[in-house]
Amino acid sequence: MANLRTNTAGILSPNPFWLASAPPTNTGDQVKRAFDAGWGGAVWKTLGEPIVNTWSRYSAVDLNGVKMIGLNNIELITDRPLEVNLREITEVKKQYPNHAVIVSLMVESKREVWHEIVKRAEGAGADGLELNFGCPHGMSERGMGAAVGQVPEYTCQITTWVKEVARTPVLVKLTPNITDVRQAARAAKSGGADGVSLINTINSITGVDLDTFTPRPAVAGKSSHGGYCGPAVKPIALNMVASISADSETRGLPISGIGGISTWRDAAEFILLGATSVQVCTAVMHYGFRIIEDMVDGLSNYLDEKGLAVVEELRGRSVHTVHDWKELDLNYVVRASIDQEKCIGCGLCYTACNDGAHQAIGAERGENGRTIVRVIEDACVGCNLCSLVCPVDDCIRMVQIPTEVAPCSWEQHQSGQGKLAPRPQDKNFH
Repeated sequence: MANLRTNTAGILSPNPFWLASAPPTNTGDQVKRAFDAGWGGAVWKTLGEPIVNTWSRYSAVDLNGVKMIGLNNIELITDRPLEVNLREITEVKKQYPNHAVIVSLMVESKREVWHEIVKRAEGAGADGLELNFGCPHGMSERGMGAAVGQVPEYTCQITTWVKEVARTPVLVKLTPNITDVRQAARAAKSGGADGVSLINTINSITGVDLDTFTPRPAVAGKSSHGGYCGPAVKPIALNMVASISADSETRGLPISGIGGISTWRDAAEFILLGATSVQVCTAVMHYGFRIIEDMVDGLSNYLDEKGLAVVEELRGRSVHTVHDWKELDLNYVVRASIDQEKCIGCGLCYTACNDGAHQAIGAERGENGRTIVRVIEDACVGCNLCSLVCPVDDCIRMVQIPTEVAPCSWEQHQSGQGKLAPRPQDKNFH
């Protein structure tokens, strides 16, 4: 059975699954119950000067009956006294010495204030620190959170202050509300960060009540932009994790991946793109701590299936496959193939292709009135849309078509070092 123990920038945990700094880690009782359920680590809800939260805090995006594909929140950092949080951190660490307890921190941008909070968190027993430079609402308006994370110089400076006194590993939590997350990661590394965690939530308004005209969540007839998380943000998070893993200046920097992780498969994807550990929030808020059982079993079985003994052997295996578009082979050809025995005649592929893509699927009525679809091979550009909309698994497959032309990227074509194969648009079908 695969060994799931992980080491993220020097922070050891029995498995790579951590709770993210959020409502599920607001109290010692919650963290204890999470560890009992099987979670390997927890990032304590952000400590700092306690604030006052609104009563109405969350809103969600649902899709076709699926609840909470995205969750928006306007909740801020802890509203509980610092002394209470520190005492509970000490209690948790004493009872669960082999689990990772990381403490998230956010205070005003003063060297002495950061020094004090770091010493107090480590004195309480923290295994590591996470600097919250990502919160996009409320705290950023006070010069903290994303207001720091969006300015590389600030990120570097405060990280340097923290490292002056920190005795435990320091992770910098990065904001996705930035043009190029690599700049923030480089700044964190320059400041001495032992690793980074990402992504924090994305600035958002999830919707507007069409009766009251107020965006959600509503607070006495007003609302505010908030932080967006959940399954909907996973593609954005994966891209940012991969970009840091591939960047020559941050390659090898330990990463704790965050963003829409709900299953072991999600976790495996983050690890393949360079993460060592993963953090979960929305899925726990939706389904509770017990989801960890399937996550642990699933990842362990997957590693066994792949013949891998430890999580580290999986880490980063997909990074080398991510390239700039200009490096892709323009002579790689795939074409749609429809299994007529599996086809239910819904005609969705025909509609999607003809109205939304490349008019490469034809349709006709069969003898029994059933719609029969077929691929117009010379028009098909292999865009994948038909296979994506098809409601029947493996009914439409994308099949590679051999070509007599050598691989050629846009970069090679522009420099005259390669030749492009004929394209469907060259044949004037329309």
